Amino acid sequence: MDTITLLGYIGLACMLGMSFIGSAYGTTIAGNAAEGALKKAPEKSSSYMILAAMPATQGLYGFVAFLMWLLQGTEWIIANAQLCFGVGLLVGVTCMISAIRQGQVCANGIIGISQGHDVQTNTMIYAAFPEFYAILALVGALMPIFLL
Repeated sequence: MDTITLLGYIGLACMLGMSFIGSAYGTTIAGNAAEGALKKAPEKSSSYMILAAMPATQGLYGFVAFLMWLLQGTEWIIANAQLCFGVGLLVGVTCMISAIRQGQVCANGIIGISQGHDVQTNTMIYAAFPEFYAILALVGALMPIFLL
């Protein structure tokens, strides 16, 4: 395996791994806030759970992009190895940062809900902003598959 091909597979690994890492961090950030909020207002646990789960979607986007690229076959990946590296790194970093930042937004919303504020809807709207860029990364990752 030559260096360019190896870089292509590293890109695909970044696409999958970094999006999973981001979702793990994001859900943990929000989950930690939910755990603390349960001590103050346990009756609002469903609101906490919804917000704590939101950063998990970036891992799904990375998985979908990875699967779509992998389904193109080995020959296609080797022929487009530099593209695989670039797109994989871009999707991985975007999903990772998006999930972490979304987890922080959701954690703040969870704290607000536990303090008696009616902020779940607003928190979900604010959490959709970093999500939007992960969706754009997914769309951007799928475009070369259909255009090449």
